[in-house]
Amino acid sequence: MSEIAAPAALEPAELERLREIARRIRVEIVRTVDHARAGHLGGPLSAADMLAVLYFHTLRIRPDEPDWPDRDRLILSKGHSSVGLYAAMALRGYFPLEEMATFDAVGSRLQGHPDMLRLPGLDMSTGSLGMGISAGVGMALGARLGGRDLRTYVILGDGECQEGEVWEAAMVGARYRLDNLVAIVDHNRLQQFGWVASAAPERIPHPPEAPGELVAKWSAFGWRVMEVDGHDIAALVRTFEAAARPDGRPVAVIAHTTKGKGVSFMENRYYWHTRAITPEDFAQAMRDLGEDAPDAVEGAR
Repeated sequence: MSEIAAPAALEPAELERLREIARRIRVEIVRTVDHARAGHLGGPLSAADMLAVLYFHTLRIRPDEPDWPDRDRLILSKGHSSVGLYAAMALRGYFPLEEMATFDAVGSRLQGHPDMLRLPGLDMSTGSLGMGISAGVGMALGARLGGRDLRTYVILGDGECQEGEVWEAAMVGARYRLDNLVAIVDHNRLQQFGWVASAAPERIPHPPEAPGELVAKWSAFGWRVMEVDGHDIAALVRTFEAAARPDGRPVAVIAHTTKGKGVSFMENRYYWHTRAITPEDFAQAMRDLGEDAPDAVEGAR
């Protein structure tokens, strides 16, 4: 059974600040993919609110000292959503926002999947699904053995949770009682190509038969499970605060989200997992995200 986080006070001004940051992350995601003519959209957009809360409220980090030994760690296990991670990092001050224009270019520090050898502030290179949570288990165990008071957060996709490696890591995390480890599942219920419905080319959400499947699975592996609306900033703050209170078990946060959140024609559409943007798409997306339409048209290709 999952837990519900207890209420926590959040000043209205702070709530609005985090909402605005999430909006700006989404704007940068769309702008960057449009400029690069490549990249993922649906998954980064569904994770934007979580990234805003983590980078601007929850994580103990120093952007001007990215290798600070006592920093909290964050791993984007669903590495194909890197453009969302880069947008959050740029807005937080890890690198100039203008560098987003180099995304996925030859020689860029901002590759299509995170490369920790290129960009300071990345704690793990990811791409092959399932790897990130395994590395997170190692980091959490290493922090304990080293006597460091830090937490490791890992963002996974729900489709990624079909990887056997995820459950091997889950078993080990529970075995070592890693209560300094938090796995956050972006449960937007639409993986890359979805699940074939009776009327192609439509797709049905994942999982098709059991909305509580992920809760049951993580619980069965001995994790403390919490559910949250992944687009409710205040609820995310409360949940991450509750997850930081250790009880001898690693924490799995099942964040219920909408793929393509914030852009009307992308929401709950599996084919916007990754897709090129037309000038008309770009202009509409910018309007949906609260940007001026003239700027959108001018910036479109």
